[in-house]
Amino acid sequence: MIFDLIKNRRSVFPVQYNAKPIAKATLEKVLEAANWAPNHKKTEPWRFKVMTGSKKTELGQFLSKKYEETDPKPKNIKIKKLLENPPKAAAIIAICLQRDPKESVPEWEEVAATSMAVQNMWLCCTELGIGSYWSSPGLIKYMDEFFDMEEGERCLGFFYMGYYDEELPQGTRRPITDKVAWLD
Repeated sequence: MIFDLIKNRRSVFPVQYNAKPIAKATLEKVLEAANWAPNHKKTEPWRFKVMTGSKKTELGQFLSKKYEETDPKPKNIKIKKLLENPPKAAAIIAICLQRDPKESVPEWEEVAATSMAVQNMWLCCTELGIGSYWSSPGLIKYMDEFFDMEEGERCLGFFYMGYYDEELPQGTRRPITDKVAWLD
C-alpha cells in the first residue's frame, strides 16, 4: 500500500550498503518511476546520469579533489568521506534539471517537479528493498567539469543507492494537526 511505503521511506547511507549489485533492469524500473512525476506544462525537466562501476570511484576522486581545491580549510575527514562514499554505493544517479530558456515555467516549479521524480525513485527503492538517499554537496556546481551537460542543465545532487542488511529505525513525525490550519 502506498501509504505504508511513504511512512517506511528512509535515508540509507553508503556506509550501510552491502556489496550486492543492483541489476540494470532494476535501475531502469526506478528511473521509469521517476519519469511519471507530475510537472507543469509537461516540461519533464528531470535528467539523470547513472554511475556504476569505475565511474563511482572517479566521482569520489573528483569530489574530494575539487573540495581540496575550493575549500580554504579542507578537513581530512570530509576529503576521506567524499573519496570513499561513492564506491560503496551500487549505483549513483546524478539528479539534474534541464531548463528551457524559452519556457515560462518558473524555476521553482521545475525544481519541485524534479524533486517529485526523486520521491518516486525513493518510494520505488523502498518497495524493492534498496537503500537510498539524496545528497546535495556544494560541489554539485562543478559537475559540468565531470560529465557533459546540455545548455540550461544543472546538477541538483546525487541519489545514492545500495542494498543493505540492517533493520531500519521507525520514522517519527510530529502530529499533522500541529501543521495544518483549517479555514472555513
